[in-house]
Amino acid sequence: MKIGIIGAGAIGGTIAKKLAVAGHVVKIYSTQEFDKLKTRAHELGALPSTLYDIVKDVDVVIISIPTAAIPSLPKELFANISEDVIVVDTSNYYPFRDGQIEELNNGKVESVWVSEQIGRPVIKAFNNLLAYSLEHGGKPEGAEGRIAMAISGDDGKMKAVISNLINDTGFDVVDAGTLSASWRHQPGTPAYCTELDRIELNQALFEGVKENAAYIRDSSIVTLMKRTTPPSHEEVVSLNRSLFPGNPKTNFGRL
Repeated sequence: MKIGIIGAGAIGGTIAKKLAVAGHVVKIYSTQEFDKLKTRAHELGALPSTLYDIVKDVDVVIISIPTAAIPSLPKELFANISEDVIVVDTSNYYPFRDGQIEELNNGKVESVWVSEQIGRPVIKAFNNLLAYSLEHGGKPEGAEGRIAMAISGDDGKMKAVISNLINDTGFDVVDAGTLSASWRHQPGTPAYCTELDRIELNQALFEGVKENAAYIRDSSIVTLMKRTTPPSHEEVVSLNRSLFPGNPKTNFGRL
């Protein structure tokens, strides 16, 4: 497939590298100087692109930039591309990083808001794993203990396409439902960055409580910021699991 990725950071860059290795034609865009973007693209096995070219002649566009940056995308960016092009949102809202976004603070589902900002339906995917998990946690299809990733959206055929791409990156897929249900794998829920297999993730998605998510999200950030040394990947996963007593892997460890 032909895939354009807006954002070449920890998540976007890892997705680009994995999909390129899987045989897809990948091009990337970021706001850095074009010479630096060319170097980054070469490192990832991708092609550098301008912003307006990133959405042209592709099957999928993946938006992997901070939530706060999404309104800065040109309003006409997606206006003249085919409705068959699938747009994927990987973002997660963190007020300490993104600033206060009133609609999200008032409970609007993050990817519904993203869809409204860009004027285009989106599929929510690649958001409920840490960058380290995405880079190092993939396993071949059918492998024991394979980590699962959540996906949400309103178009079943588009979700099937993105599910295949997720499989190409080394992860199982659990369908969380419509885009309005994508809050179930936003920050502050049992499904978020807890490294669960397919059965466990399905349970975690079911057990999420929308009204509690923002408080849990912010509390976990406060806990991490109190540390005097950076947490390891395992410690972050452990903290996320410990926030939910019913999580099947709560006893993995404590921060």
